[in-house]
Amino acid sequence: MFGALRSPRNIVFGNGQRAALPGYVAALGKSVLVVTDARLESEPSVRALLADLAAAGSKVAVFAGVEAELPAECIHAGVKKAQEAGAEVIVGLGGGSCMDAAKVIALLCAHGGAISDYYGEFKVPGRVLPLVAVPTTAGTGSEATPVAVVADPDRAVKVGISSPYLIPDTAICDPELTLTCPAGLTAVSGADALVHAIEAFTTAVRPPTPGMTHEHVFVGKNALTDSHALAAIGNIGRGLVAAVRDGSDIEARSAVMLGALQAGLAFGSAGTSVCHAVQYPVGAVTHTAHGVGVALMLPYALEFNREVVEAEIATIGRVLGFAGEGDDDAAAADAGIAGIAGMLRQIDIPRSLADIGVKPDDLPWIAEQALAANRLIKNNPRPIDRAGLDLLLRAAYDGTLAH
Repeated sequence: MFGALRSPRNIVFGNGQRAALPGYVAALGKSVLVVTDARLESEPSVRALLADLAAAGSKVAVFAGVEAELPAECIHAGVKKAQEAGAEVIVGLGGGSCMDAAKVIALLCAHGGAISDYYGEFKVPGRVLPLVAVPTTAGTGSEATPVAVVADPDRAVKVGISSPYLIPDTAICDPELTLTCPAGLTAVSGADALVHAIEAFTTAVRPPTPGMTHEHVFVGKNALTDSHALAAIGNIGRGLVAAVRDGSDIEARSAVMLGALQAGLAFGSAGTSVCHAVQYPVGAVTHTAHGVGVALMLPYALEFNREVVEAEIATIGRVLGFAGEGDDDAAAADAGIAGIAGMLRQIDIPRSLADIGVKPDDLPWIAEQALAANRLIKNNPRPIDRAGLDLLLRAAYDGTLAH
């Protein structure tokens, strides 16, 4: 038995808990930069939160220039704002892009240099500015993870920075902040969280050497991440369809946000695998949302990996209620994969790569780029070579679930 888990120092979850933000910020520094986007900055709940920070004695500056995909200019503008404000604390308030922007701004404020200096694993040399993450969507789990993903003008696909130093000091998850999230974004964000949890639960197991946590940011499936992954799968399965259908359903919203947080705790240590490796080039080709690409790939990846992780897929099927406790693993895995595909259809996730604009001629380049994402490919439970990836991509393109 082996377990490894990296997580924020403080995690606060619950309706109304955004009001705890001023106290956590004050404990970290006197001057704070809130990193968000233009739409959120105008939200009444966010304006009230900014006023609460100021009323508690914090010197508050706001950078509302976060853009999707996080181009370098956006990050540099945020760093400039932080430096002008003398920020001692960075708050990421918003979806995954806002929280990732906050991480990279905190990194560059502390260590300088170019964003590209930190691509890959363990390139961050030490502590960044203290971070507090306040998600307004239930999906990326960035409030609990050691990863930030950015766009690089010299590369076709997005690039990750992975370091335990990027884990926020505090995560404050208030489901009420997700009530204004549109149905489409609720669907793709929640589907992304489901993939995080399932990939963490089915990722490859590594031999637990004493140096493993120093050599890998993502250490593979283990006892501690499994507990969070299974809890996440249950919560997301219970709430996602209901939250998409009725955005005012606070119980469903709460279940999905809790699941997204738990999924972040799981994959932030275990890692993700082939769905994410494929999505980076697919996103570059189609310009579709990250959650769409990873969720679309999920049933095909489960079928592809089934020969290695059938017992885990069977457990997932039972947790989601698609299989009964009395079903054997083969039947439960069948029901699990079919049930997940059906659930994704209920929230309008496309069925195939062809449905989102991938062309047959794109598949070789997608395979090449996906294989280059070694930090993800090495986590897949079934070893993947080019022939296997071609098989998986063809199935996902044709929309056929096959071994």
